[in-house]
Amino acid sequence: MNVVTGLVTYFIIWWLVLFMVLPWGNRPREAPEAGHIASAPAKPRIGLKFGITTGISALFFLIVWAMIESGWIDFRTL
Repeated sequence: MNVVTGLVTYFIIWWLVLFMVLPWGNRPREAPEAGHIASAPAKPRIGLKFGITTGISALFFLIVWAMIESGWIDFRTL
């Protein structure tokens, strides 16, 4: 796996994991202000979720990289 393929693979994994992590811990506001949607989260904690996403994605990327480099998954023969 070259650098460009690795970056693209990591980005795809990161993006998928982000959409899995975004709903974690969201609670709607008790009394939403006028003009705000009632289901908007009170504290979205985006920075924390980006950090968690980066860590989980790095772990998944290492697993995918190891499987590709070991020859267990070979895209050239598919």
